[in-house]
Amino acid sequence: MVLKQIIEINDIIDRADASGNMVKEYLESYGGKDIQVKKVKGNKGSTDFVKVKIPGLKGKSKGKDAPTIGILGRLGGIGARPEITGMVSDADGAVTAMAAAARILDMQNKGDYLDGDVILCTHICPDAPTQPHEPVPFMDSPVEMSVINKMEVDDEMDAILSVDTTKGNSIINTRGFAVSPTVKDGYILKVSSDILNIMQITTGRLPYVFALSLQDITPYGNGLYHMNSILQPATATSAPVVGVAITTESSVSGCATGAIHFGDVEETARFVIEVAKAYGKRQCSFFDEDELNIMESKYGFMKHFQTLGK
Repeated sequence: MVLKQIIEINDIIDRADASGNMVKEYLESYGGKDIQVKKVKGNKGSTDFVKVKIPGLKGKSKGKDAPTIGILGRLGGIGARPEITGMVSDADGAVTAMAAAARILDMQNKGDYLDGDVILCTHICPDAPTQPHEPVPFMDSPVEMSVINKMEVDDEMDAILSVDTTKGNSIINTRGFAVSPTVKDGYILKVSSDILNIMQITTGRLPYVFALSLQDITPYGNGLYHMNSILQPATATSAPVVGVAITTESSVSGCATGAIHFGDVEETARFVIEVAKAYGKRQCSFFDEDELNIMESKYGFMKHFQTLGK
């Protein structure tokens, strides 16, 4: 269970003066050592990026070869003060990623180690701006998306889970969370059966998958509609990326307060930890490498979709 850590991290960041250093101190209380906090300023304010690297028994940090997974808590901000009072729905990704980090550290303290390294990253901004979006308003970010990708996506990540509040749409309409097809090098690939299996085990339900359009996997700034930023990390890496969307039945604005459901976030945190366990043991594949090679040989490379285009 990750509920303890969910409650703890919520208590730490649900405040007007929340900062990355507060999160760092929290993770250090669980024994975290490799934790970086960097304040980045943009045209609309500033935010603290928090990145924690947790070594695995057979990970690259130990000179071994177990693959490294990245878990990104994506969001515009945890709050939209002074316009809105309190922590907003958009904070789900940050809560999930940092609670998962604390839980993995807690597991190590109790003698349970993952095989591969795990890198978890998010950013903490209690006063982010908002922006118009259909069907409900979006949370904006104080810094550009390209900057967020640069700060969160790490070259050491062999695969990425991108966790994001995805409630303000009409694409996926269920309470809980849903996963995306795997995105790699501009291709939307088939959904990983390993990830679906882990999802069924952790939720006890049949899995939910949300649809992607090609627009969703192109970079922000090209003038195209994007459901949200959940697949933006795929524009900045060659590693396979799977979106993990925390969802609702009705459309809920990212800047709504009182809209975080602890059970859904806890379930999502358990899921990303289970994927991290299996991925480090090479028991969870994000995509079929042979099939991608055939696709690229038949249809060419699609990496231009990772750019702003002409």
